[in-house]
Amino acid sequence: MSVPASNSAPAGEQAPLRGRHAVVTGASGGIGAAICAELARHGAVLTLLGTDAGRLQRAQAGLPGAGHASARVDVRDHAAVAACLRQAAEERGPIDILVNNAGIARSAPLMRTDPQLWQDMLAVNLTGTYNCTQAALDGMLRARWGRIVNVASTAGLTGYAYVSAYCAAKHGVVGFTRALALEVAAKGITVNAVCPGYTDTPLLDEALGNIVARTGRSLEQARQELAAGNPQGRLVTPLQVANTVAWLCLPGSEAVHGQAIAVAGGEVM
Repeated sequence: MSVPASNSAPAGEQAPLRGRHAVVTGASGGIGAAICAELARHGAVLTLLGTDAGRLQRAQAGLPGAGHASARVDVRDHAAVAACLRQAAEERGPIDILVNNAGIARSAPLMRTDPQLWQDMLAVNLTGTYNCTQAALDGMLRARWGRIVNVASTAGLTGYAYVSAYCAAKHGVVGFTRALALEVAAKGITVNAVCPGYTDTPLLDEALGNIVARTGRSLEQARQELAAGNPQGRLVTPLQVANTVAWLCLPGSEAVHGQAIAVAGGEVM
């Protein structure tokens, strides 16, 4: 674990998550970093997880509040995840909020989707969600309070060409969310999925590169093509996704449970 950060913290009514310990995977940039910032702004103490220690520490350093920490862990490794979250709970208190945001996306036609690509998509996006949730859930069950938010994708709600492995993994995350929601419905824990459409993050670069390579369009034209799939005519921002995640963790959202909420400007209804 890194040295905890110490910045000014929100106070009073502006900190409804004060005293709550939140773990966010894939926390070093893009959507993950935005989620960490929003949860910290509402008063939570954060444990940031990812695979790049330097980027994690930079993301941690910018958070408001004190007591945050980061750790390098591969969400595909069941034993490592369990040990990491056990240590986080010992150091910063029981885990109240888990945001499964770690994910990777690669595209290929099915006939060029080799077994390694298929396994990689499932291992990070789906098995990683299972590993982290199983490691955090016991403490939530004992406390009879918890918030689990799985960052899926509109690819978990519909199909897209050339990303069959990614779609399969994200559909799995949505199914996992719904099943677990029923399992814990009467135990003070909510489980939901947030499903962003095309979001303006570094993860989008491969999709843009594929359009450029396939069509000969410029990078800006490729961005416009992806934005055109959103009825609002724009890409989603990381903050818009983070706001939805944070809302699901705030007081007043208790009845929202087992849902897969599209954050996509009306692309999926």
